[in-house]
Amino acid sequence: MLHLIFQSPIDTAVLERMDSGDVAVFLENAVLRIYQHSNISDALTKQLSSNRLCVLSDDIAVRGITADELVKGIEAITYAELVELTVTNPIIQSWT
Repeated sequence: MLHLIFQSPIDTAVLERMDSGDVAVFLENAVLRIYQHSNISDALTKQLSSNRLCVLSDDIAVRGITADELVKGIEAITYAELVELTVTNPIIQSWT
């Protein structure tokens, strides 16, 4: 399943609802909550052991954030890669 997370602040219950192998993409203002020292950085780091976590590179760039500032292991992806994820994951859940 692909989880599109727009929610800011990010509710940790959203992370708890993810099954092993699911992919999450943080979009829009949700990218403001995935810094290395955010209040959910430990939960995100733990989630990386069973899930792929991504952020849209355009969303961090427009907010002046670099990939180095994010929780280690979160991938910055392009819009084309986001489209590919939507094609390869038949079930998509949006969290707003």
